[in-house]
Amino acid sequence: MRIVSGKYKGRRIDPPSNITARPTTDFAKEALFNVLTNRVDFEELTVLDLFAGTGSISLEFASRGSTSITAVEMSKTQANFIRKISNDLQIDSINLVQADVFRFIKSCTAKFNLIFADPPYQLPTLQTLPDLLFEKGLLKEQGLFILEHPSKINFDSHSRFVEHRNYGNVHFSFFE
Repeated sequence: MRIVSGKYKGRRIDPPSNITARPTTDFAKEALFNVLTNRVDFEELTVLDLFAGTGSISLEFASRGSTSITAVEMSKTQANFIRKISNDLQIDSINLVQADVFRFIKSCTAKFNLIFADPPYQLPTLQTLPDLLFEKGLLKEQGLFILEHPSKINFDSHSRFVEHRNYGNVHFSFFE
C-alpha cells in the first residue's frame, strides 16, 4: 500500500499481517483521487472516512492537504495502526474515532463536505448506508458521498446517485 500523491507521495505503508481490512487497491485509489482532483479543493474539505480500515483513504486526503479528516474504525488493531502511521508521519489532521460506524452516524452532529465509506463487502446493511447518511444530514450542501462496494450491488436507481466508476473489482458509487 502506498500514498499516491501529495506531500507523502510514494510513501509505502505496510499494515501488519493481523489487519483484517481489505484496503482499496492503489490502482483504484489513484483513479478515484484523479476524479476528485477535478471536483474538489482538498484543502477546503471536511472529510469523514467510514470503515477506515488501514487509514489509506484518510492518509491520502491528509497528503493532499485536507486539514479536517475524521476516520471511524471499530477494530482496535486497525485503529492502532492508523494512529501509529499518523504519528510516524506527524499528521495531525486525522481525528481517529474508534467506534462502530452505525453508532457513530447516529450520534454525529457534524457535517462534512465529503464522506467516503468502504464497508466490508459482506456487510448485510451496506445498501442502507446512502439513505442512513442522507437521513441523518451528515453532508453539507453540495457535499459528496462515495461508497466503495462489490459489483453485485447497484445504486443507479437511488435518488441521490450521480455516477458509478469501477476499477477492476473495486466499484465506487457517487451520491450528492
